[in-house]
Amino acid sequence: MNFCWITLTVKNMEESLKFYHDIIGLKIAERFNVGSDMEIVMLGNADGTKIELVCNKTESISAKAEGLSIGFQVKSLDYAMKLLKDNNIPIKRGPISPVPSSKFFFVDDPNGIEIQIIQNN
Repeated sequence: MNFCWITLTVKNMEESLKFYHDIIGLKIAERFNVGSDMEIVMLGNADGTKIELVCNKTESISAKAEGLSIGFQVKSLDYAMKLLKDNNIPIKRGPISPVPSSKFFFVDDPNGIEIQIIQNN
């Protein structure tokens, strides 16, 4: 089996796209409406694992984020921290370096989902 995607229920599609597409840098692979009330956006490379964002305008379902953390690897943790701070996204914890070969920090996405940003040396 291949892991294809993870689905996140989001409150506001544009805020979530600003975070995942504009700041994190995930490509929009697909974007479509399901009826007049639901929008789905698939983020990631066409042939790779994706994040599926689902926004239903008629339901006020918040993301079920307890215990969920999504990790993104970066080349420069310092650059990533500056980028997030410049976009008014506060660092929740870190940077942490449990072993000399890696360091990371945590932020929340617009829906309260914990995001880990890691740099491996």
